[in-house]
Amino acid sequence: QVQLVESGGGLVQSGESLILSCSASGSIFNLNIMGWSRQAPGKQREFVATMNSDGKTTYGDSVKGRFAVSRDNSNNRVYLQMNNLKPEDTAVYYCYAHATIRSDEGGRFKLRGSDSWGRGTLVTVSS
Repeated sequence: QVQLVESGGGLVQSGESLILSCSASGSIFNLNIMGWSRQAPGKQREFVATMNSDGKTTYGDSVKGRFAVSRDNSNNRVYLQMNNLKPEDTAVYYCYAHATIRSDEGGRFKLRGSDSWGRGTLVTVSS
């Protein structure tokens, strides 16, 4: 399965910017979709952004115009550029990947889809 490790979270002030990074590893055939979700304490997890392998992006309504997702496919990484941060952006941000993974069992090469989530990185935005 795909292993995801996030980094870049921290404490920032309102209006500042921050970049999150997520590195994927494993027996990856293709990282079809990579992106981010977030969850504030006691709240439901919220969709933030994704980018597929062709570069198509989608964004949650609350971050449109402020956040940008990008990918470094050569290093299996996805980034989240967060601009004009607001206190309501405070949350644990989770990296997500929908990947095609490969295995070689019994001499047979097999592919299957896999959904993976990182353990999260905390972003705290002060007013």
